[in-house]
Amino acid sequence: MTTVDVMGRAAEAVESLSDHALARLLADSAGEVLLGLRAESGDLAPRQLKDEGDRRSQAHLAAGLGRYRPGDAVLSEEAGDDPARLEADRVWIIDPLDGTREFSEVPREDWAVHVALWEGGDLVAGAVARPAMGSTLATDAPPTAPEPVTGPIRLAVSRTRPPEFVERLAARLGAELVPMGSAGVKATAVLDGVVDAYVHAGGQYEWDSAAPVAVARSAGLHTSRIDGSVLRYNRRDPLLPDLLICRPELADQLLAAIEELTKGEAQ
Repeated sequence: MTTVDVMGRAAEAVESLSDHALARLLADSAGEVLLGLRAESGDLAPRQLKDEGDRRSQAHLAAGLGRYRPGDAVLSEEAGDDPARLEADRVWIIDPLDGTREFSEVPREDWAVHVALWEGGDLVAGAVARPAMGSTLATDAPPTAPEPVTGPIRLAVSRTRPPEFVERLAARLGAELVPMGSAGVKATAVLDGVVDAYVHAGGQYEWDSAAPVAVARSAGLHTSRIDGSVLRYNRRDPLLPDLLICRPELADQLLAAIEELTKGEAQ
């Protein structure tokens, strides 16, 4: 399925779409490309399916942005970095396939497509498509944060590489660990009410969190570094060491516990 096949259905209207709506359209249509690939994958080995998924989704998103926002810069996991983005006013930060492992393990659903826009120093629009779940969360229609719940705090954690830091944090808080796949799915699980927080301290890149953070903010969730400082994007080095996304009423408790934990490690 080509870019024209998927996006051509709305081609006449796309020119007038807001950045918010375009982020959703791009994420949704890339998701359709990836679902199509899964359906036709046949006997592809997991490694081949991962690589082809990255390639097709990247090509689709690059073509869409080139057609509908040709003057904007792009930072993508699957493309070489263009230093000119550092001088640009507008930069799309994309992860064409977040959770390649899960994507290759058909029929797993916990993988995503991330599309975010950075403008004037901050994230201004974003969409996280979860194609196999039939769900997209985006800033054009900000999701509603779930109601607070009682009981232990639930922390999203990697199903294959649960970080020791989060395990120690859970022990300190008496929290439950909920294993799941991609970064985007873990972050948006807070909005689904499946977990209460996503804490990551093992190092990520901007494309891993930009779209989830944009969507989480639009819903009123707390987003920050694990020391409480502001998340910054479109930096020279796109490595973003850590991240906290959580229900706003839990932010102080989580940040205090993280501070206690990190101070104890430093001693």
